[in-house]
Amino acid sequence: MTIPQNGLFVEPGGGRSYYFGQDLYTFKAIGEETGQAYALCEVIVAPGGGSPPHRHQREDESFYVQEGEIEFQLDDRNFVATPGTFLYSPKGQLHRFTNATATPAKIMVWVNPAGFEKFIAEVGKAANSQITPGATLSPEDLAKILNAAPKYGIEIVPPPSE
Repeated sequence: MTIPQNGLFVEPGGGRSYYFGQDLYTFKAIGEETGQAYALCEVIVAPGGGSPPHRHQREDESFYVQEGEIEFQLDDRNFVATPGTFLYSPKGQLHRFTNATATPAKIMVWVNPAGFEKFIAEVGKAANSQITPGATLSPEDLAKILNAAPKYGIEIVPPPSE
């Protein structure tokens, strides 16, 4: 494993961007740039956006709220996180995040080791430098996500049956 010795500099607005449903994921650092040590991603979470309950079998995941308000679940605990809040979810822990407000929120997501960025690149929709509203997930998008997740060690937990 080799980490580039000349460092990494990403300007504001830079990085590889993908829409994952309504949310915009912009990777500031990916595994190829960090010797596979980690990936760092800025996520603009749309109102009503977020992730379903899920577990990572390969990565620890950390979250830092920069703007807005995000509801987090870590196992059976629920938190409302505001700017400056940091959360850590070790691999294997059930977690999710949701923007239940009417205002977009911004979080930084750090996964280590790297690899999660490849999942988002496979199932997301590449975005150019213009930020436009993402679309809700279609049944085809959801099927693609559910089919790809196990390949990346991600278990998506369906909602309980009523």
